[in-house]
Amino acid sequence: MKKKKGSHVPAEIKIIFIAVTVLFVWFLAVPIVTLLLKSFQSDTGAFWVHYADVFAGRGFWQAVGNSFSVSATSAFFTTVLAFILAYSVRYTNLPGIFKKIIRAGAVLPMLLPTITYGFAIIYTFGRQGLVTRALGFQLFDIYGFGGLMLGYIIYTLPVSFLLIHNTMGYIDKKYMIVSRIMGDKPLKTFWITLLRPLTGTLAASFVQCFFLAFTDFGIPTSVGGQYEVVASVLYDEMLGSLPNFNNGAVVAMVMLVPSVVSIALLHFLQKYNVRYNKISRVDNFCSRTRDGICGVFSAAVLLVIVLVFAVIFIVPFVSEWPYNMAPTLEHVREVFSDSVLADVFKNSLLVAALTALCGSVIAYGAALVTARSRLSKTGKSIIESIALVTNTIPGMVIGIAFMLMFSGTPMQNTLALLIICNIVHYFSTPYLMMKNSLEKMNASWETTAMLMGDNWVKTIFRVVTPNALPTLLEVFSYYFVNAMVTVSAVIFIAGARTMVVTTKIKELQHFAEFNKIFVLSLCILFINLAAKALFQAVAGAVRNAGKEAGTKKAVSRRRMRRAATACAAGCLVLTLGAFTVYSGGAGSGGEQVIIYTNADDEAVEAIRHTLDGCGYSGEYILQSFGTSELGGKLLAEGANIEADLVTMSSFYLTSAQEQNEMFAELDFTASTIQETPDYYKPITCQEGALIVNTRVMEEEGLPMPDSIADLADPVYRDMISVTDIKSSSTAWLLIQALVSEYGEEGAGEVLTGIYENAGPHIEDSGSGPIKKVRSGEVAIGFGLRHQAVEDKESGMPIDYIDPVEGNFSLTESVAVIDKEKDTNPKAMEMAECIVKNGRAELLQIYPNPLYEGETAEGLNQSAYPKTFGEPLTAELLERHQELSERCR
Repeated sequence: MKKKKGSHVPAEIKIIFIAVTVLFVWFLAVPIVTLLLKSFQSDTGAFWVHYADVFAGRGFWQAVGNSFSVSATSAFFTTVLAFILAYSVRYTNLPGIFKKIIRAGAVLPMLLPTITYGFAIIYTFGRQGLVTRALGFQLFDIYGFGGLMLGYIIYTLPVSFLLIHNTMGYIDKKYMIVSRIMGDKPLKTFWITLLRPLTGTLAASFVQCFFLAFTDFGIPTSVGGQYEVVASVLYDEMLGSLPNFNNGAVVAMVMLVPSVVSIALLHFLQKYNVRYNKISRVDNFCSRTRDGICGVFSAAVLLVIVLVFAVIFIVPFVSEWPYNMAPTLEHVREVFSDSVLADVFKNSLLVAALTALCGSVIAYGAALVTARSRLSKTGKSIIESIALVTNTIPGMVIGIAFMLMFSGTPMQNTLALLIICNIVHYFSTPYLMMKNSLEKMNASWETTAMLMGDNWVKTIFRVVTPNALPTLLEVFSYYFVNAMVTVSAVIFIAGARTMVVTTKIKELQHFAEFNKIFVLSLCILFINLAAKALFQAVAGAVRNAGKEAGTKKAVSRRRMRRAATACAAGCLVLTLGAFTVYSGGAGSGGEQVIIYTNADDEAVEAIRHTLDGCGYSGEYILQSFGTSELGGKLLAEGANIEADLVTMSSFYLTSAQEQNEMFAELDFTASTIQETPDYYKPITCQEGALIVNTRVMEEEGLPMPDSIADLADPVYRDMISVTDIKSSSTAWLLIQALVSEYGEEGAGEVLTGIYENAGPHIEDSGSGPIKKVRSGEVAIGFGLRHQAVEDKESGMPIDYIDPVEGNFSLTESVAVIDKEKDTNPKAMEMAECIVKNGRAELLQIYPNPLYEGETAEGLNQSAYPKTFGEPLTAELLERHQELSERCR
């Protein structure tokens, strides 16, 4: 009687398949469907309105084309470079120490947060970069296609190298000897015995690298310039100065379309996978020419990587790069004096350890289903599709989807949600690593074991797992390292008690504290280096145990089983250690008031001083966000937000209240100069000004501007930096000044000239212009006045100019979240304390009176303080955004 298809599938395989499928349905499909439905939601009832709005948007399809172009180009070159590096390790007779250096150098970028890549490129190849200063001239323009491609190649090289290097280890080299004996020419031998078995892996590498580049936002933020990519469009829609989650959901759906092509392509290439009954130990052929070429090429690639990241080891240990090169440890001391840093590191270690442990088990189980079972093609296709789709979804989208879906649930702002997010986000590469390894093993092991009376579980634990252990360790290491460096998704779902190191880095980016960013990046690097050294040592012991042969096979198997047990025990110890560390330093529970703020560093310190002075020390947790991130959380989570108290841009609070009715009426009074709603009170007033690098101005022979309109003069071409009003509210200060002085038509003419002169230096972040002025990339920027005042007082070659059009301002205010019966009563007390006791110190930093009776006499007031003639509302901001878009 003919058995039904799939009747030989062990029950354990079916259980694994169901578990993996359910996990990704609930934590991937459902959140993405939630976003998809968001793209169809419309007040008008027309479900296509948001798609029409996005598709008709200015430059959208150009951005999509740019993304395809730069991502495909970088993916191709990355795959070629990774192949050469892996070939140098596996198929040459280069010295063993050099091979170790190649392996270490190829994966070095993945040990650092991607948020630092763009900064490193600027500090290396920019106008005042390390290499530029050494050579006396700039090698190439780092902004646009070239800078993006360099960043993407460095970013994706570790993934590509790991895939190719791992698969090469399962190719039987004896067929190279057979091919030569049969008289094949070297190129034919190279194709048949190496490229042919690697076809599927090379294609997988290209697809992986393509989507990593296609969905990355961090690198375009720093070096994208005017070469806009679709990830930037997504950021502008999701986290711009006026977030539009509906349009953002449309962009996210567009970014998923290429996954359909990739799934079909990889399924087609499955037939090119080659299996070997066993892997023979064969020495590489001797060829000095081959070794020399591979050695020189590998050294050149590693040199570029080292040059890019060398600045991380230099910049934080000098007083002020590049103007004061005196060595110092002050930046390091400042970072480690942060009282909350210890808890943040504990969170990071716990999340990384649990992500690695759980993720490795899930990836291994999924790979067993597709590579070592007779499950139906449909079932395997589901796992394959899951793996590929996880590549196509930006971490930012996953984070926002999780934020929308789990807001108000017990999982909101928990470490468990962070761990699951990381497992889902990084599933594809570990799965492909495991699958490629399992496919290269003898396909008859399970059948042979069954004939000998062993069940499937015994076969997996006694035969397959010991042989797969080196790859399992690489997967564990991959998950651990990526959980330590990820930021794009976790920034939206981490709470004040569950913040990790990379979210701290994102916080410092908001303050333009790049020295501290590099210090924390080094901390992450050293942790990851230590972790990888540990995993590689265990993997090396396992490989050595597996090399026993002949009469020692039984001993070898026992040693490998012991190694597997030791490895599992080590992973458990690491995890339990992380739990112990975490629980030992856990905070004081839910009675503390959670404060979310977008305030600058100076204002945050003033708020801390005020609350501590009022006797609230230890009774609150103050967590900083960028304006966009906090704005997104307010609009998406509403009253379900973790915070009890927020300080935020006033117009954002107004928008959030109109949408969610989430703020409580304040029960205290304070007489403001201008009328405010009953649910918030202003605490700071941020003014705009021109910021100049006096040294660069002198070197370039540029005239000192008096007004914003002067920046439209062609003499400043490529020497000014401003922000994009779609991404940052700082740009609104500039446009308010121009519209107020010259009217919308005149403002449009000036803006057009300014944008032409800014070129690639139109920034998405409000701290972008001052960052570039400080680094010497440009001579003039428009930003927040108080930051330039502080830089000048610190001795940097920075000065500020109050433009004659006026120093326009935006206020930031304090509001209490209305959680009804769950509202923390101390939140209202602290809000009153900040307003009534904190203004004296805040007025020293932001010298603009906000309350009756305040005076700014004797303080560093701006020369032309002005207020826009209309109320600052979301509608006015949208109108000014449209004006800005017409000028670009």
